[in-house]
Amino acid sequence: MKKSIVVFGLGQYGKSIALELTNAGADVLAVDNNKERVNELSDIVTCSVIADACDTESMQTLGISNMDAAVVAITQSLDASIMATIFCKDAGVPYIFAKAKDTIHTKILYKVGADKVVIPEHESGIRAARQLLTGNILDFVELSDTIRMIEITIRPEWIGQTLRELNLRQKENINVVAIRSHGEILVNPNPDHALEADITLLIIVNQKDIQKVING
Repeated sequence: MKKSIVVFGLGQYGKSIALELTNAGADVLAVDNNKERVNELSDIVTCSVIADACDTESMQTLGISNMDAAVVAITQSLDASIMATIFCKDAGVPYIFAKAKDTIHTKILYKVGADKVVIPEHESGIRAARQLLTGNILDFVELSDTIRMIEITIRPEWIGQTLRELNLRQKENINVVAIRSHGEILVNPNPDHALEADITLLIIVNQKDIQKVING
């Protein structure tokens, strides 16, 4: 079943989310108080509407109570960001993802009902720093306080060996969940297939073991 998601705020961040959700097959309701931004997406997303998050009457006409999730990507107006989040919460939207501009904004959004709040610039900075410090790590996702899913290039000495031969779970405390080869992700890879030089591994690892993964 298609997911229905409302996106408030169609700046660069909100627009990119709306487009990606649409490309992934979701029904997207895109909302902004800027007519040009709304019109830009009118022929792409399921529905685009001009509405001011601070205007209760216009918000009530949106009919978002049956939405599966909401994205609040408004940062230029703190009031609008807060009001959109509260409105989604009161409407019974089960999951609210919001963008914040700083830590105070983040705390406020969590307080009024957001389920997940991100500061994209802050997180992209952290990701860049990690990549600078961890040359063979291509991507990095926090699954919990201690568990990470990361994508790594394979070590030169692993080329030509199989996952069964490497026995990474026992020797390195690494769980290989997928292989990326020629742009394709192969889940549950064949443990007896020899690893090629141009592949990457998607692995789950404890944070305390990451340095071992990096340094070999």
